[in-house]
Amino acid sequence: MGINKERDVEANMQIGPTDLGMVRIFIESQGIEVPMDFEPDEAEEIAEEIRAAAMAARTVK
Repeated sequence: MGINKERDVEANMQIGPTDLGMVRIFIESQGIEVPMDFEPDEAEEIAEEIRAAAMAARTVK
């Protein structure tokens, strides 16, 4: 599966701080749970990448 291949799969995503000072992205789909913990600096880098991808996606059409 690549980034440009569409799938008809539903998933829930939650993002929030943990009690250990990490940022958790938690994804649940079809009975599978994927918790991903990041240091705050890493989370900010991910947020910047998401913003850059959103800007790039706006130019596609």
